[in-house]
Amino acid sequence: MADETGFQLKGTAPERYEQYAALFMAPFVDAALDAVDLYPGATVLDLACGTGFVARAVAARVGPPGRVFGADVNEGMIRVARAHAPRMYPDIDFTTAPADKLPYEDATFDAVVCQQGVQFFPDLDAAFAEVARVTRPGGRFAATAWAARELIPYFAAQYEAVREYGGPEVAADYEGAFSGTAERLTAALRTAGFHDVTAREVGFGVALPPLDTYAPGQLSSTSWGQTIIDTRGEEALAGAGRAVHARLADRTAPDGSATVPFTANLVTAVR
Repeated sequence: MADETGFQLKGTAPERYEQYAALFMAPFVDAALDAVDLYPGATVLDLACGTGFVARAVAARVGPPGRVFGADVNEGMIRVARAHAPRMYPDIDFTTAPADKLPYEDATFDAVVCQQGVQFFPDLDAAFAEVARVTRPGGRFAATAWAARELIPYFAAQYEAVREYGGPEVAADYEGAFSGTAERLTAALRTAGFHDVTAREVGFGVALPPLDTYAPGQLSSTSWGQTIIDTRGEEALAGAGRAVHARLADRTAPDGSATVPFTANLVTAVR
């Protein structure tokens, strides 16, 4: 979930990303992998792989005969991905690389999957042209990107908190997380030469742990949270976390946990 000018993490934030993001990413990983119809022995790329939880799920599906690769421009993400790579499945080859300059031969992959990364690519057309190059004819592509934040109460609350505690520039940067509209992604896929392009919304209710600790922790694992810390300090981040919690009070159980709907655009295509 990263690219050159978008979602960048530094220091220990990649470890926190692995800890906090997997909770609400997991059901969308399954939806994306179902869409590319994986099979034992397939060769698959996890594009903008982040800390590798998609690649690990791919490895479990393609089994020992398969080959799994992960590419992300953020070196910290790749470091964490390598540390968490399982050993009972085929080795996962993690590489630091931007989406528009992939270090793979033409027609390498049976499938390419991108979980919550496409909205951060600096040049979406160039990235999809590169995906088309490395995907074999007949190979499948699937990507998820968050739907409008108004459909996702947790992110709607977080946006307001980021705007309050980070200021308008950080809030404007946050808006980029929701730029992966179905219209934009499907148009770029067709331009890159894909066919059978589809898009639909998928949604899941996600159980989150007590928000008094989860909300600030999860925010600290984002580039927006990092900016708040860098410019206004840890107390501002804590305040933003409290603001998220307060805005979700009507969804919070007595123990502080909350089940919140998350919605994403799922786009698929065939090379």
